[in-house]
Amino acid sequence: MIKNYFKIAWRNLVRNKIYSAINIGGLAVGMAVAMLIGLWIYDELSFNTYHKNYDRIAQVMQSQNEKGELRTWKMVTFPYINEIKTNYSENFKHIVASTDAVESILTAGENKLTKKGLYIEKEAPEMFGLKMLKGSWTGLNDPQSILLSESTSKALFGDKDPMAQTVKIDADKDVKVTGVYEDLPQNTEFHSIQYLASWEYFITVNPFMKAKKWDNQALEMFVEIKPETDFAKATAHIKNSTLNAIKGFDDMKEEAANNPQMWLNPMKNWHLYSKFKNGKAESGLVEYVWIVGLIGFFVLLLACINFMNLSTARSEKRVKEVGIRKAIGSRRGQLVRQFMSESFLVVFIAFVLANLIALLSLKGFNNLAAKELTLPLTNGSFWLFSLVFILLTGFLSGSYPALYLSSFQPVKVLKGTFKIGKFASIPRKILVVTQFTVSVCLIICTLIIYRQVLFAKKRPVGYSREGLILLPKLYSYFPKNLDVLRTELKNTGVVEEMAESQSPVTGVLSANKGFNWKGKNLDKDVSFATLTVSPEYAKTVGWQFIEGRNLSTEFASDSSAFVINETAAKLMDMKNPIGETIKWKSKWMTNNIQQSFTVIGEIKDMVMESPYETPKPTVFFLKGEPNFINIKINPIVSTRDALSKIEAVFKKLIPAAPFEYKFADEEYAKKFIDVERISKLTNVFAILAIFISLLGLFGLTSFVAEQRTKEIGIRKVLGASVTNLWQLLSKEFIVLVVISCFIAAPIAYYFMSNWLQKYTYHTEISWWIFAAAGGGALFITLLTVSYQAIKAAVANPVKSLRTE
Repeated sequence: MIKNYFKIAWRNLVRNKIYSAINIGGLAVGMAVAMLIGLWIYDELSFNTYHKNYDRIAQVMQSQNEKGELRTWKMVTFPYINEIKTNYSENFKHIVASTDAVESILTAGENKLTKKGLYIEKEAPEMFGLKMLKGSWTGLNDPQSILLSESTSKALFGDKDPMAQTVKIDADKDVKVTGVYEDLPQNTEFHSIQYLASWEYFITVNPFMKAKKWDNQALEMFVEIKPETDFAKATAHIKNSTLNAIKGFDDMKEEAANNPQMWLNPMKNWHLYSKFKNGKAESGLVEYVWIVGLIGFFVLLLACINFMNLSTARSEKRVKEVGIRKAIGSRRGQLVRQFMSESFLVVFIAFVLANLIALLSLKGFNNLAAKELTLPLTNGSFWLFSLVFILLTGFLSGSYPALYLSSFQPVKVLKGTFKIGKFASIPRKILVVTQFTVSVCLIICTLIIYRQVLFAKKRPVGYSREGLILLPKLYSYFPKNLDVLRTELKNTGVVEEMAESQSPVTGVLSANKGFNWKGKNLDKDVSFATLTVSPEYAKTVGWQFIEGRNLSTEFASDSSAFVINETAAKLMDMKNPIGETIKWKSKWMTNNIQQSFTVIGEIKDMVMESPYETPKPTVFFLKGEPNFINIKINPIVSTRDALSKIEAVFKKLIPAAPFEYKFADEEYAKKFIDVERISKLTNVFAILAIFISLLGLFGLTSFVAEQRTKEIGIRKVLGASVTNLWQLLSKEFIVLVVISCFIAAPIAYYFMSNWLQKYTYHTEISWWIFAAAGGGALFITLLTVSYQAIKAAVANPVKSLRTE
């Protein structure tokens, strides 16, 4: 019986080639999209699961009151390491302190590489469950040791055994290779980390770290909780650990007043929940996972709707078949199984085709999504999931046609008195409206996301990125005074100016509290971005002064002077800030003594961090040791020529240091990567959604034209024009699409307005977006419908009237 079901199903597919192709093609595209999105979502949800203790690892975070809100960051102080290990360790199996990612030059013989790594405590390899290819987890027990990733080891030593070989970190640290670990996969937080070096060695070569106080947030800390506890219990235990430690210090009263709270951020949340609000991980990439997941579901739904629409639309063609089958004894259940078998056959063929489409599209999809996804064709779980997927899709797309077709009454069918009825097309119309509602929603969402990215990109950033290159100032290679380097670079004629700074123009690496000013009325201490710069910085990056002047070494008083940004002036309620005094007590001051600074200039806000948020209040000053070199290329020379001459100067004056630079505009563009990537993905899926909808509409129009062949012939004979017939066949579908646009507009507006509210700096939702989306959908619908309508309208009426 089952064999007979599939034989009849196959014959029906072959007999109706066009409709079969539309059904199978639409379903295949929808299923391929669902597969690719499923792989992408799985990759996102499985982030960091490479680490065997994934469900028990967390990072120690800190939240403090600031302007009535809890501000959160991941850095802790050096004294906190001893505090937590001494007084709060009972819930932890491992407690590991670490530096933030450090970009260093690794040298072995003639080979020299720039790699990111961590100086981290010796328990880290075991805690993170690194897969050691050479050596063991205890490799960092030796203070003067280093663990290399497999690719870094191969790049430095080739096929030579790296164990016990000497590697130089920068120009002043010699360490011994004690282990090689497997490269971490792309979907791990530490994917870019290519070496681990000893924490004890870091402290030895940087003895000043031991002198750091509780107001110096410069380190990271990771923990692994014991199996018998949980994150909530461990968090509750350490919550007031910093507060309890500092409340006895007179110089930490303001810090204690901010009520610092420590808490654990589980590794499973690091990737998807990276945005914090009021001391909680509230949002992040998980929003995009939901967005892309919903798109995948709706694209597949559109393909299933096509199947249902075309199956029910062609029901009249099968009325007599159903009647005869029922008359000779077929029960309704048998008919349902017959039609469901056709559905499963279509879905199975579509699934095979979808695998082929997904396989061919995977490389392009990976480039678009910045992933390294593969179809797990050798994985049993994949095929089990695929079977469930086929059954669900087959049932979803075939259930309504099967139940509908099997409900016909055989007596009326065989007597010829059966009529489909004027309400029979209503479900079909509802499905068409649903299809285009989804499609128009996707178009609107795509346009708004694109507008948001464009809006942020066009935001005034307060400095000039064009021709600006950034280089890290590697202290072990560079001389302390760079005046000679600056002079030589300017003498080449390709450099306008060179300056030093503590942070790159695309980030803030230092923030401090302890600021006071006249009329300060804030209850809590506020964090300011604090940037050391050289006097040439203003010209190099193109500061836009609102009032006042630049910092200068020509004025002795400028050693105690600030240039502030707009946000800082507004926060301090300084309408005319020039000449105002700001007092600052911080690690920068000798013996932590409060010092007075005079404001000599106010500049427009520099957008150094998120282009979607308000810049931090920022002060620029001359004290401290800058970490970056900023070089402004002369705009009248080509970048290629300029770089070659700049490199020649570097090789002449600092031959041991590699000339590795970054363009400021490229670094700034990276801030848009996540949103742009989602924008591109939604663009592609919106186009596919429209394609699937139009594919179904094409099939329906073709069927309606075929169904009304004689009517069209009679109307032509009676004098109807091609335009009249085009209107007759098109108006129903145009009305349905218009209805879809009116339904889609408020739905899309609701969801996208909520999405935009997550950004402080965001675009407005203009009326023309809805008009463009609706107009576009209407236009391509007209093109699709018109082809079949005009084809039917210009057909020879004699042939139409002879058709049986």
